[in-house]
Amino acid sequence: MSFKEELRTKTEEIEKLLMAYLPEETGFQKTVLEAVNYSVLAGGKRLRPMLMKETYQMFGGQGKVVEPFMAAMEMIHTYSLVHDDLPAMDNDEYRRGKKTTHAVYGEAMGILAGDALLNLAFETAAGAFDIETSARTAKALQILSKKAGIYGMIGGQVVDVESEGQPLSREKLDFIYRLKTSALIEAAMMVGAVLAGASDDEVETIEHVANDVGLAFQIQDDILDVTSTLEVLGKPIHSDDKNHKTTYVSLEGLDKAKKDVEEISERALSTLASLNHKNAFLEELIRMLITREK
Repeated sequence: MSFKEELRTKTEEIEKLLMAYLPEETGFQKTVLEAVNYSVLAGGKRLRPMLMKETYQMFGGQGKVVEPFMAAMEMIHTYSLVHDDLPAMDNDEYRRGKKTTHAVYGEAMGILAGDALLNLAFETAAGAFDIETSARTAKALQILSKKAGIYGMIGGQVVDVESEGQPLSREKLDFIYRLKTSALIEAAMMVGAVLAGASDDEVETIEHVANDVGLAFQIQDDILDVTSTLEVLGKPIHSDDKNHKTTYVSLEGLDKAKKDVEEISERALSTLASLNHKNAFLEELIRMLITREK
């Protein structure tokens, strides 16, 4: 089986998994349930749950305890996108080639759908204790909580919002990227490692790998915002310029941005290779993510 075929198969498996954890669209609160499901099922690479499972398997993990965390991971990622697209944030009408949640359901329901997804994520992750009650499960939940919060993704978004329209130093931009983007990728891979029983040193190594993967991923996103099209990217291009945001490209230039993506991604793969555990698909997945066109 080729990498593309394997990727397609694994993505379809994650789609089925997500469906099992999404709410039924019934009751007086039906509208927000519809908005939740619309948001999650609007498409996407399912990168974070895939990275989680591949890391879990790389360290010898078996069983279903990882599955609630995979679903929770995608819910957290999706809620962040729903809120990111709101008029008060990036004010985008398209995401993954489809209308954004607030564009379909209205701004108030977009806010509530994001809130619902975040709460549903931790309700789902906590369900892992029904499968395995262990220190590993508790540690995984702690990692997910911290990396999604004020010391992770939310912290990065705060600095990003406050810095809008202002010139940024490379140090501050790196801080934003490492929290806003890398933190959830770190959470995904670290949770997979922890649930599989990886040592503290191995989990720390995985954190470094994921940090670099996230940084390279975000720089590539900046590159695509300049070089791609709406049809290919699935969301508006030049949105960073529209929102007066300093990006890696505007700060360092397109050529250096491309060069740095290559260097950072190779560093991530080199660090991953230093582990005694191997996963060829995971290595190829990381390469694909960083050289993607959408």
